[in-house]
Amino acid sequence: SLVANQYADKINADPFEERRAKLRKMLDVESPNFQEIISLRANVGGVEVLADLLADESAAVRKHAYEAIVRRVYRMFPGLTVEVTDNGPSDLDCKYTFQYPDVPSEGEPITRGGYAPVVPSFSALKDLLAKPIPLEDSTGKSVNAIAVVIGPKAFKGDTSGFYSTDDEFKEMIKETESLLKASAGALKAAGVRKFSIMAAQAPNTPRYATFLVEDGWAESLTCRDMRGTFRHLLEVARLDQEYDDLERIVPVIGRSSHVFVGTKKGEARGKLGKPKTVFAHIITHTVDMKAQDWMQWPETLLVSAVDELERARLNPEVGTKPNSHILVHFNSLVDLEPLVVAEMLENFINGFVAEHGTRLQRSKVDEIALKVGIGSEAAGRTHTLRLTASSTTGEYLKTSALFERADALTGAPVSWCDAKSGDERGLLDASEGRMQLKRQIARAAGSTYAPEFLGMMKVELIKKWGAYREAGGQRPTPSDLFKSAELVLGADGELAESSRSPGENNVGVLAWRCTMATPEYPEGRDVVLIANDVTFQAGSFGVAEDIVFQKASEYARARGLPRIHIACNSGARVGLAEELKAYVKAKWTDSEDPSKGFDFLYLEEEDYNRFEDGTVVAREETVNGKKVFAIDSIIGEGLKSTAGGIGVENLQGSGLIAGETSRAYNEIFTLSYVTGRSVGIGAYLNRLGQRVIQMVNGPMILTGFGALNKLLGKKVYTSQDQLGGPQVMVPNGVTHKLVQSDQDGVSAILDWLAFTPKTASDSPPLLDPTDPPERDVTFVPSKTPYDPRHMLAGTTTPEGEKLTGFFDEGSFQECLDGWGRSVVTGRAKLGGIPMGVIAVETRNVDRRVPADPANPASQEVLEPQAGQVWFPDSAHKTAAAIRDFNRGENLPLMIFANWRGFSGGTRDMYNEVLKFGAQIVDALVEYKHPVFVYIPPGGELRGGSWVVIDPAINPAQMEMYADVESRGGILEPAGIVEVKFRAPQQKELMHRLDPELQRLDALLEGSASSEVGKGDAEEDVEAQIRAREEKLAPLYTQIACEFADLHDRAGRMEAKGVIRKGLEWRRAREYFYWRVRRRLIEQDAVRRLQEVDTAISVEDARSTVASWAAEEDDKAAVAALEAVDIDAKVEAARIEALKRKVREVYEQLPEAERASALP
Repeated sequence: SLVANQYADKINADPFEERRAKLRKMLDVESPNFQEIISLRANVGGVEVLADLLADESAAVRKHAYEAIVRRVYRMFPGLTVEVTDNGPSDLDCKYTFQYPDVPSEGEPITRGGYAPVVPSFSALKDLLAKPIPLEDSTGKSVNAIAVVIGPKAFKGDTSGFYSTDDEFKEMIKETESLLKASAGALKAAGVRKFSIMAAQAPNTPRYATFLVEDGWAESLTCRDMRGTFRHLLEVARLDQEYDDLERIVPVIGRSSHVFVGTKKGEARGKLGKPKTVFAHIITHTVDMKAQDWMQWPETLLVSAVDELERARLNPEVGTKPNSHILVHFNSLVDLEPLVVAEMLENFINGFVAEHGTRLQRSKVDEIALKVGIGSEAAGRTHTLRLTASSTTGEYLKTSALFERADALTGAPVSWCDAKSGDERGLLDASEGRMQLKRQIARAAGSTYAPEFLGMMKVELIKKWGAYREAGGQRPTPSDLFKSAELVLGADGELAESSRSPGENNVGVLAWRCTMATPEYPEGRDVVLIANDVTFQAGSFGVAEDIVFQKASEYARARGLPRIHIACNSGARVGLAEELKAYVKAKWTDSEDPSKGFDFLYLEEEDYNRFEDGTVVAREETVNGKKVFAIDSIIGEGLKSTAGGIGVENLQGSGLIAGETSRAYNEIFTLSYVTGRSVGIGAYLNRLGQRVIQMVNGPMILTGFGALNKLLGKKVYTSQDQLGGPQVMVPNGVTHKLVQSDQDGVSAILDWLAFTPKTASDSPPLLDPTDPPERDVTFVPSKTPYDPRHMLAGTTTPEGEKLTGFFDEGSFQECLDGWGRSVVTGRAKLGGIPMGVIAVETRNVDRRVPADPANPASQEVLEPQAGQVWFPDSAHKTAAAIRDFNRGENLPLMIFANWRGFSGGTRDMYNEVLKFGAQIVDALVEYKHPVFVYIPPGGELRGGSWVVIDPAINPAQMEMYADVESRGGILEPAGIVEVKFRAPQQKELMHRLDPELQRLDALLEGSASSEVGKGDAEEDVEAQIRAREEKLAPLYTQIACEFADLHDRAGRMEAKGVIRKGLEWRRAREYFYWRVRRRLIEQDAVRRLQEVDTAISVEDARSTVASWAAEEDDKAAVAALEAVDIDAKVEAARIEALKRKVREVYEQLPEAERASALP
């Protein structure tokens, strides 16, 4: 698609001849507006068009065209003077002077001389170099440049495509190198440092080649087909100095874009080879930071740079492994205060990373640098600002602003200082190589280096605040969105906050206390982040890792903080005592015939003594007359290879953190994000923490597929995904949410935290509603099957009509969507109040049971599941979701009840539908927060499905409501009619109500009273009655069903006290908003009263709170409760409780001692 866009731009451009004619007209004047001409877009007034005019019949056009070329190439170079001499078509000379734009302003800047002749063909270049060079070495430092233009028809062969001239151009370059080496003395005398040729090949862009004195006048391959000035402006010289085997990747998409790949000099070779880096460098001459929409152009350039990286990775020389850097040089001056520009660029780059994080991750971008000049045309450049977002220190794209100073001679940047403090800084961190290797290892594992998740969280916070403000949120964005402190295990065995640099850990588990300002908690909230460092022994769990994990989890539990686990590991660490391998020997049963086996393994006495006590348990034996030590057990004490644990000690540690994680789930909010892979105990930790976000490339497995193949004795499995990938873990309910990248994973973590309270004892976070609570719900559920998500979140009809749902627009977050699909679960906000949600799928769905690759006879099975029915998987899902909402999330729960019952067939009974249905009751019994059961319009709640969610299960928390158009009862009308309103009773009703049957009954009765025997007339009447009954049967079945249905309506439910109220769907949103708010305020007040007075019962605390606001209307009650000084009332309760305790203690003293207890 990138190439297609490139060709589309070419096709959409005006024909070359038209562009040439327009440009010629602008030049064929006495004094052309060069500023206007050089500002033209490249495809309008680029060098290829100007160069084609160098052979024009008009001397003025030729001269002006050449001056425009020089001014275009050297725009923004200060001190530029241009003097062109026209000697005829394709025979011009130009002498010019210039200064490098970003050298120190103090002192006398070096003015460089340039000589740029135009020759009609390459053969003329030989004659040119034989002549004296019209340049002087005024500085004695070789600062001058020669740029020869060959054309406009430089090539004799095919010029249909840009690279059609490759062979001819390479011959030109080869001869030029020879000519320059032969003329080295003359070039030195003229102070020439750089020699370049531009070979025109209209309508294509010209070919370029650059030759440098420091390279012995050999061509600089990295500058092939690059303007001579770009080597300086795009910092190619710096890359040449710092990277080995630097290679330019062609072709590129944009004419001002250049892509390179290289290996850092002195880089150590790791298991994955020497880490390479891909560079996308772009130059632009346009940026107006005073314009309101100034960010659009930098964003376009950065997106273009990412496009270049994605295309470059298709090149086999690059591939997908290398990291990437981006540089955009704004070669223009910005007339603003430097720190103002720095802040603007920092905000822009943070927003860009937040918006395009997934693409940046996919392209493995570790650094983005924006380089811009500060100053004005009048005053010149005062500063060169370099705003960098870099992961080289271990933090994800951390921004920093530097002032840059260039070498006066070469123009290359050589020193930097912090824009705010002025402290000298190096451009590259000393640890960059180590960090790059760690990132490469993490990426090879399919993940991200653990400390970089911190920066990704900051980036996502910026994005969340942007979305909140766009939705109409009024809370101001805090200046400090994210900070973290690493929790490091100290010598005392306890965790302490540390500010050490990333990569200094000697344990494969890292932990941080992170403080993040979210829209829900702008003042900041804390979470504990625990991450496997996959770059340390493959992220395996040894004893030290188990201790850090357990301590960090305890740290979170002790403070009630959410615990997030970034899981990328290889399970419990396995190893052997490597140091013994070189010394262990075997006592052969028959030394002449090893095939008879061995008796034991042993160490010779000398070797036994070289190891510390505790290395092995051994007994003395004699082998060949020598004392040896037969090994009974290898302990491995004191050995380096066993220092982190190698066996059962690691299994014990795994049990430690498994138990800790189970306790954590019961006490605080726990969430695991699986990236890369999670093996053995790593997989169990995810499940024990219950809530799981899985990246598509993050399988959870117990044993690798290779080990299973060995166990089975054949190649059955081909990937870890077959065992624990998303296609397994999403349908089985282990994975709650699936994401495509680590950036998406971090976004999903923050989305989940938006529904989670600060601590396990707090109420969920409240936001001011951006979607009015009082609005109507315009999507109306029906009795026919529909998507329940539309009821929750709203939808747009095919005709374009927007229908609103029950919850706030855009707030519904579904989870467990691939498991138990006959039930929909998730989280949503009602007027800014977070809530757990359970709804019913009314449509038929399929449950997929995959074939087992280990059993060739097995086949995939699709089991149909009817809507409005609980099956084993959906009942299990319901119970699991209720437990998740209750533990750590503290969410009020809304259940949209629309079940006809449980599936009780043989297969489903065998699959434990009874057990999972009972678990729904268990989960509701222990629910500690408000629960609202609502039968929606067109919905029905029958039999056992009513029983498991009836408020009598937990009357302190549960309330039930029914829409006025809903139904509830034991059996459906058609079912109860079969039992309680059968055909005979229906016929009785017919005979009572139908006039025709009444007439026939009278006739029949008259016939029966006659003394004449039963004749034809009577039989005819009976036949008429039967016919009438048959005709009326369908209608009276409907009447019977309607009669039964009248027993199931909201009016009876409310009259019998089984529901609290009948509601109208359209206004239900507003009703529940105020009801939930009231319940939450009351619940929080009850909790606080019980905290200060442990003797008060829940009932008494509720009565006390109820006395503060006796209003029946929930909205009025909320207003009354908010007007109450609850803090003061809680404090008064605390004082009364203390007084009571003091009296109780005082009265327990002997009467003789009471006086002495008083002051």
